[in-house]
Amino acid sequence: MKKDIYYFDEPGEKNTDKLIDLVKKRVEELNIKDIVVASISGKTALKVAKKIKDVSIVSITHHAGFSEKGKLEINPKYANKLKKMGVKVYTASHALSGVGRGISNKFGGITPVELMAETLRMISQGFKVCVEISIMAADAGLIPVDREIVAIGGTGRGADTSLVLTPAHMNNVFDLRIHEIIAMPRP
Repeated sequence: MKKDIYYFDEPGEKNTDKLIDLVKKRVEELNIKDIVVASISGKTALKVAKKIKDVSIVSITHHAGFSEKGKLEINPKYANKLKKMGVKVYTASHALSGVGRGISNKFGGITPVELMAETLRMISQGFKVCVEISIMAADAGLIPVDREIVAIGGTGRGADTSLVLTPAHMNNVFDLRIHEIIAMPRP
């Protein structure tokens, strides 16, 4: 089945509502049962959960200390609402930076994982995020690795990119398969 990619004119939060509509349609067409969504504050995940029903949703947020030492960025109000709606909220180190970024920050250079992240960013920031959060959710046992899921990511705040993919664990990262791009900002 041929599927056209929807391109946004530019990245950013203003694309969130349209992206969720496109994801909802594709989830229904493909009978997808699992969605993983990057949501720093929880606001984007809440929008997804309100619009798309009868799927398992995992919300991935930044790790503690990402922006400020010792602080989580997820809004507790959104986190509580998401949990009441049955959305799994997960906070962990980023799969495509983690300790490697700390080494690069201290000593310079670039690690293979950071090189992988930069390569994915050549397509778009949201594309990299979709791959990364899928690995993170798979490693936490929150999504299956034996069937297609939908990943939603973005550039900064909100959502502007979505992929249909089969996730993989970090130790088998090259088993991850990207099947289609639902939407993304035009590079």
